[in-house]
Amino acid sequence: MQDTPNNPENSTDNLNSAVSPEPTFTAAPESGIENETPNDHIDTLPSTEELLRQAELASAEHHDAWLRAKAETENVRRRSLEDVARASKFAVEKFATELVAVKDSLEAALTNENQSAENLKAGVELTLKQLASAFEKASLLDINPQGEKFDPHKHQAISQVDAEIEPNHVVSVLQKGYALHDRIIRPALVVVSKAK
Repeated sequence: MQDTPNNPENSTDNLNSAVSPEPTFTAAPESGIENETPNDHIDTLPSTEELLRQAELASAEHHDAWLRAKAETENVRRRSLEDVARASKFAVEKFATELVAVKDSLEAALTNENQSAENLKAGVELTLKQLASAFEKASLLDINPQGEKFDPHKHQAISQVDAEIEPNHVVSVLQKGYALHDRIIRPALVVVSKAK
């Protein structure tokens, strides 16, 4: 029999030769993974109780550190308040020491009964110099604005008068003012020239 393309016997042989043979599967080498159960790794993980215990220890350490930091902050605040109170209480100590010397001079002048008016005046002038020196050391400065332009921050006008000087200038000083550093502690009482 001749091979013809329409012969059904030949078509089956052709099909068998065109299709590749069936694939063969080989088993993977045994790694043991198929045989493991989910509970096999539980021994290597910490238990919930252990995790809780560790968290409680860490929490206690943090709480203790917080309490220590809070106590230290309170101590620093308390010491700072004490230092400020002590500083303000004794801030005038140096100035007070200078004033004690002035008081001693005045008391000495009063106890001397046999002094002349000239000696008394000389003693008062020396005492005034002592007081002026104490003021200067404490940065307590006189405000004596005679002839200056009126400054409401440093001067207190008691009255206004007609004068031969420029308007709004100090004609006379009734009482000196005082400034401690840059702060006015007492304004000068002044008479001011009127505007023309």
